[in-house]
Amino acid sequence: MSVESIKGWPAAVTKVEIPCSDGTKQAAMWFNPSTKGKKPLLVGLHTWSSNFASAGGDAVYAKWCIDQGWIFIHPDFRGPNWTPPAMGSDRAVQDVVEAVAWAKTQAEVDDTRVYLIGVSGGGHMAMQMAGRHPELWAGVSAWCGIADIAQWHRDHTKDGKPDRYAQNIEAALGHAPSADDAEARQRSPLTHLQNAASVPLDIAHGIHDSRKGSVPFTHALLAFNQVAAAADKLPVEAIQAYYDSQTLPAGWTVSPPDATFGLNTPLFRQTSGNTRVTLFEGGHEIVHQAALNWLAKQRKGQPVVWEVKDFIPLAADGTSGK
Repeated sequence: MSVESIKGWPAAVTKVEIPCSDGTKQAAMWFNPSTKGKKPLLVGLHTWSSNFASAGGDAVYAKWCIDQGWIFIHPDFRGPNWTPPAMGSDRAVQDVVEAVAWAKTQAEVDDTRVYLIGVSGGGHMAMQMAGRHPELWAGVSAWCGIADIAQWHRDHTKDGKPDRYAQNIEAALGHAPSADDAEARQRSPLTHLQNAASVPLDIAHGIHDSRKGSVPFTHALLAFNQVAAAADKLPVEAIQAYYDSQTLPAGWTVSPPDATFGLNTPLFRQTSGNTRVTLFEGGHEIVHQAALNWLAKQRKGQPVVWEVKDFIPLAADGTSGK
């Protein structure tokens, strides 16, 4: 296994290449602690326009793993989301599956503590993986993710003209998606999230996203609805009204305090079974302290833990996804 360091990552995190079932090799960033015994594995997912080597906020995942003695992998899953094999495709999904399998051949992975995290395009893929392969994860943390590819194309098409993100979608699909486009549906978490009820899934989104960012928070609330029990689903009309007005709909309760979010105060929170959605004061960003401390509490086969009282402080970073 050849390894090399890449700028922006902690020195202990190196580039590796993972054999894929299609005959290619998938690049990834990798860290394996020297300690003996089974350890948690954190799978970090790059953002929409990034790849395995893009550090930025994703390097925070790696630093957490170094500090906590976790195993870390940051796979490429076909790179930026503007080619057909990328953008939540069956092949990209399989790349993540194979990255986890490879990690288990290289390190002593605790199967009850395999975690997944991503923001923006990584949030899209985190929700996609929760629905496509819920059996893999002890916990999934998805931030500001795209839930519906066709809708996000519409979100980024003004007066019939697609902007950069809409053009990316067209390049990946090979066409502009229709409202009921089969290929766009297959690449959308909304299509698969009904399968994710068994896995602890924490969805979070900044209330100012799309006004200050690229993904309306309606995506998070609609994603929650796909997993939630019927009695817990949020009315679609109220979701849109909330986005339009930025005002909490009548009958929706203000979120209780959550110190892990720091200055990114939770504004609304709904829970159903193993799934939770939080809208917080912020934009297109992840609160690493909240995400990583919540994941650390989860164990596969045990009840989901929602309240995180004792947590490891992290510097406020608020890294946006691109």
